[in-house]
Amino acid sequence: MNPRAGVDGGGALRALRAARHLDVEVCLTEGPGHARELAGAAARRGDETVLAVGGDGTANEAAWGLLGSETALGLIPVGSGNGLARAVGIPLRAERALAALEGSVRRRIDVGFATGRPFLNLAGAGFDAAVGADFHARGRNGGRRGILNYVRLSLARALVHRPEEWRLTSDAGGFAGRAWVVAFANGRQYGAGAVIAPQARLDDGRLDVVVFEAVPRLAVLANAPRLFLGGIRGFRGYRHFAASRAVLSGTGDVLYHRDGEPESGTERLEVHVERRALSLLIPRATAADPDGPFLPAGSGGMP
Repeated sequence: MNPRAGVDGGGALRALRAARHLDVEVCLTEGPGHARELAGAAARRGDETVLAVGGDGTANEAAWGLLGSETALGLIPVGSGNGLARAVGIPLRAERALAALEGSVRRRIDVGFATGRPFLNLAGAGFDAAVGADFHARGRNGGRRGILNYVRLSLARALVHRPEEWRLTSDAGGFAGRAWVVAFANGRQYGAGAVIAPQARLDDGRLDVVVFEAVPRLAVLANAPRLFLGGIRGFRGYRHFAASRAVLSGTGDVLYHRDGEPESGTERLEVHVERRALSLLIPRATAADPDGPFLPAGSGGMP
């Protein structure tokens, strides 16, 4: 559990300790990388499940420690965005999330990799990476986290950010030109319900590559509500294709993010996907939904 995630880590801790049907050991993370270390130790012990209590960053680190094992990852979302938890239908209140996972099923999901480091939901460069860097800088300087502060920072960044020059190559398509965002989506949405790739599936062996081409700033602001209203394909400058491997380069070192965590210092962002590399606990209703984030049974999906 990340005690600094979101705005109600204390409430999640109380819910865990009150869940008498669970036999759990609560471990608090002490800094970056600690969740990966704790999850790896649990996998080596042969523990059945690791619950990641936090946001997308905590889930990412815990999953990293579980890769190559049979230990399943469960999500108790108390972070600022919770994009993956939202995508698979896990409630955002800790006690409800625990209740949903009590009757959950296991599904294996794909894991994306950016320069050799994993992401479960989204990686990308451009505007979203810049907002991620702003948000984490705020947290390091003692500012409050939470989705409302993320939205405020996004609006402030939208007023000053300039589309960058990108060159993208992949095994399924490419792009060269200026763009606001180049994203690699395993899941369907950012946090707060901003859907960027409504057709994405978590177990299809592909990443949905999304490009928001350079359009006037006012057009971006005017079309932003489409992210939340299901009309993203009508967004001016929206391009999409699916690929299993891609390389992205800019005019200098690429600032990018993995599941919202900012990264920098690479000339070329090399991205690929490893199919069904992680076991994830999801609600039964999500597993049974033919329009949900998993392939339907009989079409290559796994029960």
